[in-house]
Amino acid sequence: WGEFTATRPDDERIALQRALAFARARHAGQTRTGSETPYWVHLVRVAMEVARWGFTAQDLLVAALLHDVVEDTLITKEQIEALFGSEIAHLVDGVTKLSKLEAQSKEEAQAGTYRKMFIAMADDPRVVLVKLADRLHNLRTISAKSPESQRRTARETMEIYAPLAHRLGIWQIKWELEDRAFAVLNPEKYQEISRQLAARRDVREKTIQRVIQRLRQT
Repeated sequence: WGEFTATRPDDERIALQRALAFARARHAGQTRTGSETPYWVHLVRVAMEVARWGFTAQDLLVAALLHDVVEDTLITKEQIEALFGSEIAHLVDGVTKLSKLEAQSKEEAQAGTYRKMFIAMADDPRVVLVKLADRLHNLRTISAKSPESQRRTARETMEIYAPLAHRLGIWQIKWELEDRAFAVLNPEKYQEISRQLAARRDVREKTIQRVIQRLRQT
């Protein structure tokens, strides 16, 4: 994070540092479920993931750092607007609404209806980007959750988040979401496929090496 912000213009670097300091203060004492990792680390990972995808607009990255502040602390949307401006408040509010929708709809909504509601409420695609980055980091750290929570998260990912990434055309993220979710839902089959792919890769590498040796001998 330090290396990333160091390359940003001074005003953007200051804005990002200010947002992170604010988020760290608001989430002070909070840790990730099932681990001792400070919660603010998750916020940085989400922002870095969004930046890694090539979305480096200042407002989006600041919103990524603040995306859980309204939902998980006593801070309000109005306070975010007063401190960081209406655009960032709009993005944070959008993520908060989607999180509330997610909590309400887990048991009652079919996946297709859920996706439609999700997209309808996310009137700004940037909101969905933050939610996708949030879900991706949750999957990468899913081992800290209970088995039932892992399965629920994986099912949601397959039914909702992977199709959303597909709709946005972010194929690499879609594939990782599906890959990690499948590993949770069907670990034995996942390991079997992984072994097959590794074996095929080994065969390909050996074939390439043989070709290289022949070319060197000619």
